[in-house]
Amino acid sequence: MTQVWPGNAYPLGATYDGTGTNFALFSEVAEKVELCLFDEQGNEERIRLPEMDGYVWHAFLPGIQPGQRYGYRVHGPYDPENGQRCNPNKLLLDPYAKAIDGAIDWDEACFGYRFGSGERNDDDSAPHMPKSVVINPYFDWGVDRPPKTPYNKTVIYEAHVKGLTMTHPRIPDELRGTYAGIAHPAVIEHLQSLGITAIELMPVHQFVQDDTLLQKGLRNYWGYNTIGFFAPHNEYAQATDGQQVQEFKGMVRTLHEAGIEVILDVVYNHTAEGNHNGPTLSFKGIDNRAYYRLVEGDEQYYMDTTGTGNSLNVRHPQSLQLIMDSLRYWVTEMHVDGFRFDLASTLARQFHEVDRLSAFFDLVHQDPVVSQVKLIAEPWDVGDGGYQVGNFPALWTEWNGKYRDTVRDFWRGEDATIGEFASRISGSADLYKHSGRRPVASINFVTAHDGFTLNDLVSYNEKHNEANGEDNNDGESHNRSWNCGVEGPTDDPEVLELRARQRRNFIASLMLSQGVPMLLHGDELGRTQQGNNNGYCQDSELTWIDWESVDEGLLEFTKLVTRLRTEHPTFRRRRFFHGRPVRREEGDPVQDVAWFTPSGELMSDEDWDAGFAKSLAMYLNGHGIRETDERGEDVLDDCFYLAFNAHHEPIDFTVPPSEYAEGWTVVVDTAELGEVEPVQVKAGDVVTVAARATVVLQAAP
Repeated sequence: MTQVWPGNAYPLGATYDGTGTNFALFSEVAEKVELCLFDEQGNEERIRLPEMDGYVWHAFLPGIQPGQRYGYRVHGPYDPENGQRCNPNKLLLDPYAKAIDGAIDWDEACFGYRFGSGERNDDDSAPHMPKSVVINPYFDWGVDRPPKTPYNKTVIYEAHVKGLTMTHPRIPDELRGTYAGIAHPAVIEHLQSLGITAIELMPVHQFVQDDTLLQKGLRNYWGYNTIGFFAPHNEYAQATDGQQVQEFKGMVRTLHEAGIEVILDVVYNHTAEGNHNGPTLSFKGIDNRAYYRLVEGDEQYYMDTTGTGNSLNVRHPQSLQLIMDSLRYWVTEMHVDGFRFDLASTLARQFHEVDRLSAFFDLVHQDPVVSQVKLIAEPWDVGDGGYQVGNFPALWTEWNGKYRDTVRDFWRGEDATIGEFASRISGSADLYKHSGRRPVASINFVTAHDGFTLNDLVSYNEKHNEANGEDNNDGESHNRSWNCGVEGPTDDPEVLELRARQRRNFIASLMLSQGVPMLLHGDELGRTQQGNNNGYCQDSELTWIDWESVDEGLLEFTKLVTRLRTEHPTFRRRRFFHGRPVRREEGDPVQDVAWFTPSGELMSDEDWDAGFAKSLAMYLNGHGIRETDERGEDVLDDCFYLAFNAHHEPIDFTVPPSEYAEGWTVVVDTAELGEVEPVQVKAGDVVTVAARATVVLQAAP
């Protein structure tokens, strides 16, 4: 007979202290709560939690060790029309579970209602449910220290645990698709060779495989379907029985040793329980009203600003506590370095409209732990007024969707784009300066997991998502892509050369823009998804990196421009340009940034307004950075001249006069396959920039 002591109401979840485990569960509506312990054979022991303080039900069980599987049964009101869905016949996952074992099998017993009739379903769901697992919190972190890379020195690599590692020939079979695979030397070496300082992992919180996808023979590959906000997803671990936590920590420790930060893509806007037709897995059966936003006046239905069926109720203090406790846990216990918040506008909906002063932002801002890590917003959701690029508060950076759209439009030759293109590559001051933020508030990207890969962006005009089983109706139809003359694969050498040049243009623009660059995994290798721009359900070779088919030229070019960014603070300023002259020890002062026409004249208002114009040049004054380094020394660098030609014919660019620099050296030319010959150019000379190409000149010492 298991001993039961009163225990404590805090912390929530299952907490092992070396002698036993304290269990604590919040439910404001519960009339009785049973803790359910499961042995290896699935036999269940039910223990009534004897204490309730502040709506937290709790008990301490001496002798309960890590590896113990458990769940809860909550007795209380079942009145869906009034937002109450308690049913003790449904085994419920602990919202604070640190590890989860198994997966839902989608039996009808997992639902609170009968299929067809909608009547209450009292079948026992335990045999069909995953189980929460008690973990061992102790881990030897050694001398682990967070890299704390400043934003202006950060280069982000968006990656998928499985997609990055599944086919790598140097990773042992048993480690492929796992956290341990990410920590393998082969992956570390690749990231370091690219100058990556942070890996942004797509969702690793425990998520659910959707029944609708499984029935089609597909899977939830992306993982935006969270059910456990504290648990690392078990399918990405070689270890079991809660040891996935140790494996995840080992991955973080190894990446930190290599100077690489770990950022998690987190989904706090909704859960895997879906709408009123969804299963009862955890929050619904514990306290539905507390955890979900319900439709006022008809609380059987869920508000949905995420397009997934439900939205977490960030107006309720318990939901806010859950989010903040989860964030702190991943920082303090798992040592991660930051978060990218999926559909972050939903978290700002304190009432209906997006409110930048909502309770969630207040809590983050004042939190001594969470406020000190990298906070990246995906600044949109599917609700009214959800597109909020540029409107997030201090401390926050944002995925800059306007950067993505503008750079794509410019390089595919759209009219009237040079003005906005200039704004985007110079840090998007129009979006961020008004709120007191700096260029690093802009997370610049051309491609991300959602949409075409870089290779497909220059190879397809249309999406090709037939494999998803939705008659090609899913995914974005307006991709701002250009196939360079032929849809999909081709043997035409001119088309292939143009596509390669366009890929280099995008990589060069990304890495040499002010702000923080984010590279999608595999883009540097030429990865393709065969025109599928919505690979959310494709857990297969279609979405995994093919390490046997690598575009070596593109890889080396990416290393070249990333190295240029890393070595030169001119490309990673911490403050916006002023356009004012800068004093120099020799020569007349010139602006910190200047824009030129191809003829060598400073851009006029008329030039900016010329809708047909597709070429311009940017001068970056390395003496005009106006910053100091960590030791208070002035930051000085070389000057650079960047010539962008999105026109379909070559353009002659006249290099600026001698007051800008006496001489220049060509260091990048996207029309070339590899490193360029260091051609010397004098002030006033003419440099021919090939059709749809970028040339970068570095001022001679």
